[in-house]
Amino acid sequence: MKQKKSPCLREIEKLQKQREKHRRLQLEIRAQRALAVNTGNPNYEIQSMIEECRRHLDCSQLSGPKPLEDHRICVCVRKRPLNQRETTMKDLDIITIPSDKVVMVHESKQKVDLTRYLENQTFCFDHTFDDTASNELVYQFTAQPLVESIFHKGMATCFAYGQTGSGKTHTIGGAFSGRDQDCSKGTYAMVAQDVFLLLKTSAYKKLDLKVYGTFFEIYGGKVYDLLNWKKTLQVLEDGSQQIQVVGLQEQEVCCVEDMLNLAELGNSCRTSGQTSVNAQSSRSHTVFQIILKSRGKLHGKFSLVDLAGNERGADNCQGQPEKTAGRSRD
Repeated sequence: MKQKKSPCLREIEKLQKQREKHRRLQLEIRAQRALAVNTGNPNYEIQSMIEECRRHLDCSQLSGPKPLEDHRICVCVRKRPLNQRETTMKDLDIITIPSDKVVMVHESKQKVDLTRYLENQTFCFDHTFDDTASNELVYQFTAQPLVESIFHKGMATCFAYGQTGSGKTHTIGGAFSGRDQDCSKGTYAMVAQDVFLLLKTSAYKKLDLKVYGTFFEIYGGKVYDLLNWKKTLQVLEDGSQQIQVVGLQEQEVCCVEDMLNLAELGNSCRTSGQTSVNAQSSRSHTVFQIILKSRGKLHGKFSLVDLAGNERGADNCQGQPEKTAGRSRD
């Protein structure tokens, strides 16, 4: 004779069946979501492989060589995040920064049997920065080590180089909103701040140095003064075989705010245009110079160069997830 189940046991079995049904339903929902993601994103498979590679990355094996104690040229690379347009288009983030000196590029390849796989290429630089790095951090490793050299009669140069939309002007000039610029967040401002701080120290106050600013652009093979109504300038070689920009206007500045006003004035005159990558793209090379003079004679000079996009016109439809910055000292 079959034993009758107690009410308590029947209730437990009922709850267990409900849990199993709920689990099956959840698994079905997850499978549908995964299918929807896979269908809606053509790069889903490659992105999954990149994420898997990042999870298993051994950063200790990818450390780049240690930089020299004192070297005249330093090359740094900064990765930028995907912008809103790229995120909407479900573009791939193919750049990984596994250490402070290494950039890894993930390239999608296809075997003969049409199976996809990743080819991971690594490149070593003096410093690398991921997409979370601030302008202040980038400045510490690029332009800041050069500032004091101009107080010792040095000529320093820091330049931003990369494709359209890679963020060169954002790094060197500051944050932009349309044509409005906040220069206080860029390399221009940080160099100016350090220059005026050093001027107040006892070591350099006795030199009686004065600070001047110049700003010019190179566009279409010609040079224009951005602080003098875009006057056309000549570039000639003097008797000492030094290149001189003839007629370039130098304006004396007394504080950081004066220097930033010059930067904003020059940027407002800079040649720009719209591309499929950037609604407000810089189309010219610009050179912003901070000059120290002692009794009217050149003492030191810091040149901040913001280069135009280095790509061909046909490449303007493709944004890049990285940017590069370099510095040199003479």
